[in-house]
Amino acid sequence: MLMFEGLRFRHWTHELRDDRILILTLDRAESGVNSLAQDVLGELEQIIERIAIEKPKGVVIRSGKNAGFIAGADIKEFVEYDARGVVLDAIQNGQQVFQKLAELPVNTVAAIHGHCMGGGTELALACKARVASSDDSTRIGLPEVKLGIYPGWGGSVRLPALIGAPAAMDMMLTGRSLSASAAKGMGVVDKVAEPALLLDSAIELAKRGVQRPIKQRATAWATNLWPVRLALAPMLAKQVARKARKEHYPAPYALINTWKSSGGPIQKRLRAEAKSVAKLAQTPTARNLIRVFFLQDRLKNLGGKDHGIKHVHVVGAGVMGGDIAAWCALRGFDVTLQDREMKYITPALERANGLFSKKLKKADKQAAAKKRLNADVEGKGAAKADLVIEAIFENLDAKKALYAKVEPELPENGILTTNTSSIPLDDLRAELKQPGHFAGLHYFNPVAMMPLVEIIRHDKMDAEAERRLAAFCRAIDKLPVPVAGTPGFLVNRILMPYLLEAMTAYAEGIPGPAIDKAALAFGMPMGPIELADTVGLDVAASVGKILADFLGLPIPQGLEGKLESGKRGRKDGEGFYVWEEGKAKKPELPEGYTAPEDLQDRLVLAMLNEAVACLHEGVVADADLLDAGVIFGTGFAPFRGGPIQHIKTVGADKLKARLEQLAKRHGPRFAPRPGWDALAEAN
Repeated sequence: MLMFEGLRFRHWTHELRDDRILILTLDRAESGVNSLAQDVLGELEQIIERIAIEKPKGVVIRSGKNAGFIAGADIKEFVEYDARGVVLDAIQNGQQVFQKLAELPVNTVAAIHGHCMGGGTELALACKARVASSDDSTRIGLPEVKLGIYPGWGGSVRLPALIGAPAAMDMMLTGRSLSASAAKGMGVVDKVAEPALLLDSAIELAKRGVQRPIKQRATAWATNLWPVRLALAPMLAKQVARKARKEHYPAPYALINTWKSSGGPIQKRLRAEAKSVAKLAQTPTARNLIRVFFLQDRLKNLGGKDHGIKHVHVVGAGVMGGDIAAWCALRGFDVTLQDREMKYITPALERANGLFSKKLKKADKQAAAKKRLNADVEGKGAAKADLVIEAIFENLDAKKALYAKVEPELPENGILTTNTSSIPLDDLRAELKQPGHFAGLHYFNPVAMMPLVEIIRHDKMDAEAERRLAAFCRAIDKLPVPVAGTPGFLVNRILMPYLLEAMTAYAEGIPGPAIDKAALAFGMPMGPIELADTVGLDVAASVGKILADFLGLPIPQGLEGKLESGKRGRKDGEGFYVWEEGKAKKPELPEGYTAPEDLQDRLVLAMLNEAVACLHEGVVADADLLDAGVIFGTGFAPFRGGPIQHIKTVGADKLKARLEQLAKRHGPRFAPRPGWDALAEAN
């Protein structure tokens, strides 16, 4: 083909059709997904320059990967540029390539199937039109705010100009992704097509071009006028402030401010975008959030893909067991749910139907999920289950009696697991015939929202069983972290001292809202008093009793009295707070009230102290796994990078000295646990 004579590309292939429509296919070499590394962009720039000269009738850009369109920029490269201090250069280079694409004197169309994220969406926005596959896997988004930055290859400039500022800002400030139909409704894409017709639809758009609706064009023009930007920006910032503090997450505020302040020619707006994003990339927040991205990636890849599990049998249809069963059915597994009588299973099936209706938009897919989940009072499903998950009440003898019945029925390679939150696995596996096929699989409540699952080890566990369980977690869209089977495992063990300290402060007369406010100021997603109510004071007391004995911590005064009065928290409508319609009614703090200056330290250092002990004892294999587990299991301030990363940032010596001060003031529960000195030396 003469158009690209003399040029050879590793990542791009090209086909010039008889009708002069050029099909460009991105198939990044030596990678399972497409991401926009600099060499990919470099080749694209050469292609664009040749297209500008040869002028085909139109250009369609598509993916050669089954997985999706483009996952975004190559984050590993981004980290390297930050280390070398050349982030601004890399951003400006990407902007230049996409601007050349936008300026081509021919119709350009992005044919999107599967994931289209970040830089992939920015590339699509630089095209003159977009068509998206109607497949459920198609998701279009600009999630950069979750990495502490915002779209920097022209996305924050082009999207408001395409669909109007309010819709564009909502998409960028939340980082949420859109289905093909939602993207069409907002004007992000121009057409939705069945997967088999995607290329044909894109070719048709490339031939005739697009004319966007007058309403969309008018909205885009009007909402980006200078007076409108001045009026809208403070409103957007106020909305963001409800969920994210500027000192913790500066990116959304920088996006709003740059958009508000920048007008004029597109090159001027691109320069403002590049400078702003490059500055954000060098903040501790961005570096820590990018670190969390890689931690998440590590958890996703722990077990590979092969798990050999098709049928899951869950014993115990309470809130946890029922919701675990529903989630597994949602993710495509055949599930049987067992309990003593049908009346205990029925509420779980009703909740499952609600989950399916919420998560699956099409009636046939909802029906298929319902068909995969079956009540099983007699427990016959265990005999054909590749995985059994026990989720009955926390009683050692009851669980062991159940295992004695279930284990002989399991297929040869079946795995028996428990969702216990506190009982040591060495005790639970003591009488099993095949302890190597037994493990803990500890979910968190609510199952549909919490991403983490702890895989609990014990001294007789097979490595292959652990690997299969990690792969299974990935198959149900959860993040696995392997932990030792000590009381509380990892997450509850680290979280409980924090909750107990909050309750102790409450018992001392410090108002609940003041305690919650101190935790929120540190960056926790929810205050500990509200969290205790949400979890349930009965659950907190049960787990707290076991862990308080194990960790040598006192049980706060007043907790037993609330339980005796039937005030267990959110589920009863009252605990530390009164609850109405699922929300806590927090009383106003007394006028002029000032919380003790050490309140935040008491809460946070109780957690950090136990994190250091867990690392020292080998509850997890390394500090990164500990940070990942605590972030995804508790919501620990992601912008701080995790407990151990935060300790390294502040300084282990400094925090240990603060613990010693707290121990003198408040008692031996704050005495530094083993491991602080080793962290200080490593730092």
